[in-house]
Amino acid sequence: MQRQSTSAARVSQAARLSVAPMMDWTDRHCRYVHRLLSQQTLLYTEMVTAPALVRGGALHLLDYNPQEHPVALQLGGSDPQELAQAARLGAQAGYDEINLNCGCPSDRVQSGTFGAVLMKEPERVADCVAAMREAVDVEVTVKCRIGVDDQEPEQVLPDFLQAIQAAGCQRVTIHARKAWLQGLSPKENRDIPPLDYDLVHRMKAAFPDMHVSINGGITSLKQAQAQLEAGLDGVMIGRAAYHQPTDILAEADVRIFGAGQVADPIDVVHKMVPYVERHLANGGRLHQITRHMLGLFAGRPGARAWRRALSEGAVHDGAGPEVMLQALDSIAPLAEV
Repeated sequence: MQRQSTSAARVSQAARLSVAPMMDWTDRHCRYVHRLLSQQTLLYTEMVTAPALVRGGALHLLDYNPQEHPVALQLGGSDPQELAQAARLGAQAGYDEINLNCGCPSDRVQSGTFGAVLMKEPERVADCVAAMREAVDVEVTVKCRIGVDDQEPEQVLPDFLQAIQAAGCQRVTIHARKAWLQGLSPKENRDIPPLDYDLVHRMKAAFPDMHVSINGGITSLKQAQAQLEAGLDGVMIGRAAYHQPTDILAEADVRIFGAGQVADPIDVVHKMVPYVERHLANGGRLHQITRHMLGLFAGRPGARAWRRALSEGAVHDGAGPEVMLQALDSIAPLAEV
């Protein structure tokens, strides 16, 4: 997919609010739904490993719809030259940003010596960033934790940020929790280690020239606005943006970016019809898309019936967009809510 990337200035502006890369969730269908809710928010792919692209030739992992811009590719890896090759493939595909994962704590990631374990090797990360920047014209960014295991975040995080900044990284997203590589599952690592928002704010003060986004535990636009007003450059939201996408994204363009209009999720469903039809014509199945739409009406009358209708109807052979449209019968228009 050859396309000129969105300008660096626009991508940096879009990073005021972003949807976190989430394995098995933020695929291209999910991102298309999110883009219909917000035209401005920066969207991230699931993590794609550099070996899968470079050694495995799995270029289908780079597929996306041009309407997803601005959209960033997150890579996992630890070999500078392999990451440089993967970044080049991502830039050639038209991604607006290449992000290096230094925060995922899963066993599979650790065994590949990348993800959160890289917090222990800031110089290696710096080498990776430098090699990636040399290979591409789009911005190279990093997503990290505040530390891992018995590291003291107050000591290791400044050293980590200094190393990647010296390598040319000007934008970082910090998940404001430690990652425990032994003893906690990836799910537990998202909840159990305590959040330290104050440390992230101190890092912004210590690195005023870096674009610093915060991630972790933020579940509403109100909370995101508070972080921005307190001096951070951006906020990344994960699970809340997936499970309650309308709550997070429908008003984002107006409240976070001061532009655009509030999206109506009913309109989003109707706009998904041609997208679904194209997907089905190419051999896809309805549930591959609608599984990402279950939360569109979270908290709204009829939401449970909507979820049930999609969950039960979309898995049948031959299911098409009529399943979505019929499920809308359970949802009252916004004016009536």
